[in-house]
This record gives sequence, structure tokens and C-alpha cells, in this order.
Amino acid sequence: MQSRTRRPQYFYTTTPLPCPYLAGRTERKIVTELTGADSEALHDKLSRAGFRRSHNIAYSPVCPGCRACIPIRVRTADFVPNRTQRKVLARNADLEIRPTAARATAEQFALFQHYQQSRHSGGDMAAMGFYDYRAMVEDTPITTGIVEFREPGGKLVGGCLTDWLSDGLSAVYSFFSPEEDRRSLGAFAVMWLIAEARRSGLPYVYLGYWVPESRKMSYKAAYRPAEVLVRGSWRPLGEEIPATGEAVLAG
Repeated sequence: MQSRTRRPQYFYTTTPLPCPYLAGRTERKIVTELTGADSEALHDKLSRAGFRRSHNIAYSPVCPGCRACIPIRVRTADFVPNRTQRKVLARNADLEIRPTAARATAEQFALFQHYQQSRHSGGDMAAMGFYDYRAMVEDTPITTGIVEFREPGGKLVGGCLTDWLSDGLSAVYSFFSPEEDRRSLGAFAVMWLIAEARRSGLPYVYLGYWVPESRKMSYKAAYRPAEVLVRGSWRPLGEEIPATGEAVLAG
């Protein structure tokens, strides 16, 4: 029998662009395409190496002279909500959570667009039309879905695009009703994913990049215990790095 030849995996670097998180810095990424029968396994491997997914592309920052973006994941079995997080859980006890397939709906898009225009009006995503949103949700070679959060009566107030990995869940993108600030739906979505991963026997929830210097990205250190990827190794958040004496500090 003729053996199957594995297609080579190519990686590319992007053109430098302004950093979306830290003013005055430049962003550059290494990217690769997720295609074919091995996409799930490759995505798993790359996620453990600190990559993130967008559509059928996996990417990781390779910004010259900057290591501000630190991959972070939560250990689901050991997570214990703090006082503030317990209040968030209590405020959202009335919500109905519906995990759905990766299928874009007009209802989701209306909420997504409202969220973008309210919170990120100057960003590229604020200009997305429905077909752009549908591509973001549906253009995926791996197991993906949207977790919907609905109030009593069925009103959609939040959504979280989520990837299912062999060792956890990956929060790709969350959006929610700006009028529901009191609910802290972003925080609730993270804690629901942690609980769902634990129910499924999955050890981690991947939260993307923790950027301690960025206000909008520093919140990820609040979910403990967490691990961060530093120089190729996942380490507990806050652990000293013996080789250099550096420490990974919580924001």
C-alpha cells in the first residue's frame, strides 16, 4: 500500500501594522493555514504553542522587541471564583445558556454590530457587514460553536464564539449587550466556559493573550489558577523563572 504523503505546513509573517493594544508599538504575526484532514490535530498543537485562530488561519505575535502578549489558560479543575466573580454568577443565574452550532444568524449579528459600535467604534470590526460576520463564525475547519446567553423571555444578550480542543475550550470572541453592564457578561462567559470544560473533563480554557500593560487585555489574570506560556513552557501565573530571575506577575 502506498503511504500517504503529508502536505508541508507553511508559515508566513505579516506586514508590520500599528499594535491594537499598546500605543506606539508595532504588531507583526506569524500565520499558517488550517486546512485538510489534519486541521483539528494541528490546531490543538498550535494552541498549546500559544497560537490563536481566526477563520481558517492560526496566528501568533512575533513583534520585534516586544513580548507584551502572553498566552494564558485557566486550569478548570482548580478554578474557584473570588468574591466579585461569585456576585457575577449570582447576577446571571436567570440566564438561559444555549450552545449552538457555528451558524451565523441575523439576531446574533444585530447584537454583535451594536456591541462593536458601542465599545469599539474605531476598530475594523465595527465596519463588518453580515457576510463578514458569517465568515468569522462559519469559516472554520475545526469544531466550533457559539454559546448564546439569553434573558428570561428569550432575548439574546450575549454570545461567545468558542473552539473545542482536545484539552479544553478556546474563547475566540465574545460580544454582549452594552446596556447590560451590570451583568458583566464577558466575565460570566469566561466562567461558564470554565464550568463547561470541567463538566466535560477538559483541563483548560484558553483565553488568548494576556497583555498586562493593556487595560482591555489585563483582566484575564483574574481567573485563577492560570498558566502562562513563557519561553516555550506553560508556567503557573506568578511563578519565578529560575533561569533569568524574571517573574510573571499578575495584573
